[in-house]
Amino acid sequence: MTTTAPFRVAIPLRWSDLDAYNHVNNARYLTFLEQARIEWMQTLDTPWVTPSLGPVVASAMLNFKAPIEYPASIFVELAVTRVGTSSVTIGHRIVAADGTLHCDGEVVLVWIDRHSGRATPLPEGVRQAVNQLRIA
Repeated sequence: MTTTAPFRVAIPLRWSDLDAYNHVNNARYLTFLEQARIEWMQTLDTPWVTPSLGPVVASAMLNFKAPIEYPASIFVELAVTRVGTSSVTIGHRIVAADGTLHCDGEVVLVWIDRHSGRATPLPEGVRQAVNQLRIA
């Protein structure tokens, strides 16, 4: 993913994010990514979740690069790297204010029909919106 992502959000660290070594627990990284994705999707000018459809995480891949020690100012950067028929692949980076890369990877979201549990084509508004955040 590029160093200048189309979407960037600050993530405040909480005491409960830490492990016994004063590092952010690795499981919290997924929570940070989830928070950033929700904040990004809330900026879309189109419904991305409805009573009949919505996204689920189909795959999450994280590469841990450096521990996050408390206190720290961190940011999650997101960019769409692939748009499929029913899925969106989002590249992510967790970086410190000083530029330290703590984590990178990608998450695949699949839109599903909530009644059947099966994949459904992306809503057209979502497809248009995610294409605006797409990187080469």
